[in-house]
Amino acid sequence: MLKAFFVIGLLWRPESQRGRSVEWVPFAQFRGAQTWFGPLFDALGNLAFFVPLGVLVYILLEGRARAVLVVVVTGAAISVTVEVLQYVLALGHSDVTDLLFNTAGALVGALIARACGPRLHPLWIGLALTTAAVFAVLVVLGPRLGDPAAVVELGTDRPPAR
Repeated sequence: MLKAFFVIGLLWRPESQRGRSVEWVPFAQFRGAQTWFGPLFDALGNLAFFVPLGVLVYILLEGRARAVLVVVVTGAAISVTVEVLQYVLALGHSDVTDLLFNTAGALVGALIARACGPRLHPLWIGLALTTAAVFAVLVVLGPRLGDPAAVVELGTDRPPAR
């Protein structure tokens, strides 16, 4: 949803994020893609983005019954909220694959926190805060990262039209 407003290097173009569409077929972006990189980067990015959420929510719930299940449901609920808002506000492309990978990221985070135990909770909290700080810096520096002249459109040998 934030991709409609921010530039981080040359990862995406904000103007291409302002739209309204829904993709109900899981993994549809992988079929018919000109390259595997874009869909895979998007899917793994969604997964990675929700891992810190899974870790932190698990830490808050540790010791409670079915903490991992609650983390997964929380991750799914937040993801559904984001996807619905993207559609309603025309701020991105809602995709069931995003929901699946976001939820998987929350699950991975919960499993990491559970496997490592309370001894490493300060480390996970520190990493989550550091990740948030790095993201904030990337958003602030975003437009200045990368060289737009070096971008080559797929299937051509020339930079994109401006």
